[in-house]
Amino acid sequence: MTTNQNSNNKLLSTAILVSVFYVAAQMMADIGSLRIVLIAGFSIDAGTFIYPLTFTLRDMVHKVAGIKIARMLILAAAGINLVMALFFKIVAVLPPDLTVGHQSEFALVLAPVWRIVGASIIAEVISELIDTEGYRFWVEKVTHKHQWARVLVSNALSIPIDSFIFSFLAFWGSMPTGVVLSIFFSNMIIKGITTLISIPGIYLVPERS
Repeated sequence: MTTNQNSNNKLLSTAILVSVFYVAAQMMADIGSLRIVLIAGFSIDAGTFIYPLTFTLRDMVHKVAGIKIARMLILAAAGINLVMALFFKIVAVLPPDLTVGHQSEFALVLAPVWRIVGASIIAEVISELIDTEGYRFWVEKVTHKHQWARVLVSNALSIPIDSFIFSFLAFWGSMPTGVVLSIFFSNMIIKGITTLISIPGIYLVPERS
């Protein structure tokens, strides 16, 4: 096997692995967003604890596989999350086997609130595509050096947009304004902290030539 083949195999394996992590994080975040928790006085949708990782994971996919694959992955993850929500809804409305019990807990936890699901998917697609363009602009127009800056700049663009779209599409009008604003600001804070923690991840994957 030639050096080029070894390099291509490494790129492909890395791209697949990071893509799996990306989609898994998207799915867990969407499920977690169905629950609002209270921490340090802030109302926070629980998906916020894992969703910020997807921005850096997307940057990693962009680095190893290129912009076209990164865009395709964003749209594919949105489709997977929509199918997941539909599947949970169908399972929740099917009649339960009463010899086991009413099993109402499944519907209470996993039957999706469609406004939240829709807001989450819309926010994900828009913000992740903006993240992609921010990353591309930095690499093509600014510098290939300072990889940490790629993540920092692209996430700085996408995080406020994602937090705003999700918070107001999902909760505006159904919750007190103070709670919606609390969710928005807590999203920004947690996602910003997660970005700083996850920045070293960009150095774990090879650069696509």
